Amino acid sequence: MSLTPVDAPSPNFNARTQPVSILVLHYTGMESGPAALERLRDRDAKVSSHYLVEEDGRIFALVAEEQRAWHAGRGAWRGWPDINDVSVGIEIVNGGHEFGLPDFPDVQIEAVIALSREIMERHAIAPRNVIGHSDMAPGRKSDPGEKFPWPRLAQAGIGLWPDAPGPAVEAADALWALAAIGYPVQHDTLENVVRAFQRRYRPGLIDGRLDEETLGLIGAVRALAA
Repeated sequence: MSLTPVDAPSPNFNARTQPVSILVLHYTGMESGPAALERLRDRDAKVSSHYLVEEDGRIFALVAEEQRAWHAGRGAWRGWPDINDVSVGIEIVNGGHEFGLPDFPDVQIEAVIALSREIMERHAIAPRNVIGHSDMAPGRKSDPGEKFPWPRLAQAGIGLWPDAPGPAVEAADALWALAAIGYPVQHDTLENVVRAFQRRYRPGLIDGRLDEETLGLIGAVRALAA
């Protein structure tokens, strides 16, 4: 599927120093798509993304993929601390937790899938490096949120999703296993990292506890990410 985004350039970018290896998915967390688009193009706001996907499936292109957009902020993934420098960022219009965490419309997710597949192909991004904002900044961010349909994306080859918990890792090894998946365990508390993991892989119960199911899911995702 070939996409034709609407050109909506943002002034908020600078030059990359590294090739793209990560795709970061966000929700906008604002009241409307037009408000989010305005902010992402506001020079004073000093934020941007490469793309914005509206609820009706329209895609807006804000920053060229070869440039460094300002969407990720503080965080890390698989040991890399400057995520903006190595990533493409997609903002997905959704009010987020502040506005009731609404469902993502099917047409919007279809557009996200099509766009993500094209980006992954262009930059040879591995599925293990398709992440949510909360994955790279566990204690600071919670988007794209527990309603985001990660299993549907994984079926299209975008990101990881285990079919079932695997053999549980030992609780003493959980920190190592989470780091091996990519989580920034050295930059946050274990509870925050576990909550971020659960938000993505067990969205029905996000409590930060290393229970048996969570340990089994960590083992399963670790195997997929190897």
